[in-house]
Amino acid sequence: MKLFRPTIWKIGIKSLSLHPMRSGLTVLGIFIGIASVVWLLAIGEGISQKVQEQIEELGTNNIILRSVKPVTEELSQDSMAIYGITRDDFDVLANTIPTIDQALRIRDASRELYYGETDRAIHFIGCTPEYDDVMKLELMEGRFIEAADILNDDNVCVLSYEVAKSLRPLDSCLDIVILIRSTPYRVIGVMKPRGMMAAIGSSLEAQDFTDDVYAPLTTFWRRIGDWTMERSSGSRINQVIQISQVTFRVKEMKDVMKTSQAINAVMDARHDEDDFAIVTPLELLEQARTTRLMFMAFMGLIAAISLIVGGIGIMNIMLATVTERTREIGIRRALGANRGDIIRQFLVETVVLSTVGGFTGIIGGLACPWFVIWVREFITIWFPSTIQNLPDSVRDMTPIIVPMSIPFAFGIALAIGLIFGTYPAMRAAKLDPIEALRHE
Repeated sequence: MKLFRPTIWKIGIKSLSLHPMRSGLTVLGIFIGIASVVWLLAIGEGISQKVQEQIEELGTNNIILRSVKPVTEELSQDSMAIYGITRDDFDVLANTIPTIDQALRIRDASRELYYGETDRAIHFIGCTPEYDDVMKLELMEGRFIEAADILNDDNVCVLSYEVAKSLRPLDSCLDIVILIRSTPYRVIGVMKPRGMMAAIGSSLEAQDFTDDVYAPLTTFWRRIGDWTMERSSGSRINQVIQISQVTFRVKEMKDVMKTSQAINAVMDARHDEDDFAIVTPLELLEQARTTRLMFMAFMGLIAAISLIVGGIGIMNIMLATVTERTREIGIRRALGANRGDIIRQFLVETVVLSTVGGFTGIIGGLACPWFVIWVREFITIWFPSTIQNLPDSVRDMTPIIVPMSIPFAFGIALAIGLIFGTYPAMRAAKLDPIEALRHE
């Protein structure tokens, strides 16, 4: 094809080199458009991936049933609020829904821990032996709660890493005795550090493991009981909660949604108030994936607008070039060049501009992860409060280059170069040779 003749490309490149500033600014427009496509899609993919990882931490085969304080009239001082999941609820759910493979109960409360002269606020959790597996906790030393501890209501506990280090920074905490509400508990294990489990929208609050102390659920019920007191603005509100949360593990993933609906139906039938909430990670994950596609389409649209702006820049430059080179076009026509030759010459120039802009834009786009990490480290050092106020999905996000974004962006840049370069090329080809030779 005549378009691929070396002579045409040499003439096109030489013509562009005569105006380096103009050509450079045109390339810059394409560069920004290409880099924007790659950057926006990479950032969107990174955020989406982080959100999906947070949801997957909850377990796609799990269903989480939580006790929630109902929205009622303000309770007066010393009043009693009775709400949430009961032991009877748990028994009915565990024994009547056949798709449930495992059910993990917990009961938690805020308490004070005492050891020697040290005291600190803790999150005291009564749980069963499966808790460490479901919550992906790892032991650093000792052991976790076992079935025998539940059966015997043993006064034993397991400390989070941070709690253990606050009690004995240099020595092991195994077999020491701590006091919680004047009750002694022997430490049988210490967990490894565990990062915070981020909040999932409005469905589930963030969970911080740094202040956790774990004890057998039966021991919690015997020593702490169902009654707790919440202090707020000088008033006291008494609460009775039997079970704080139940995590149901379903045998087959295909049964998760119908099991969730069955749990909701049973709880609705047994409760007059909305004092429970059901979180289904699989449903949240599907919603996150749908949102990801919408987000990427939106980001791609915004970036495509940048490319169109770059294309308009190419057309503007080429139209100006046609006017400046009218006499040149007349001479070429007089020497035997036909309209097709003129069109090909100007199209080659637009293709060169869009190709150079495309390649440099891809290189700039591939630098996105490195640049974002550098900026995050800079902000962390110089503006720590700003970085802490960002959502976890943004603060800990690393951009992920979407492979298809590179050929997609480059293809659009090349197409825009051809489309926006066609009109100036055709306008140049339609010039009357005699009038073009007379042009000053």
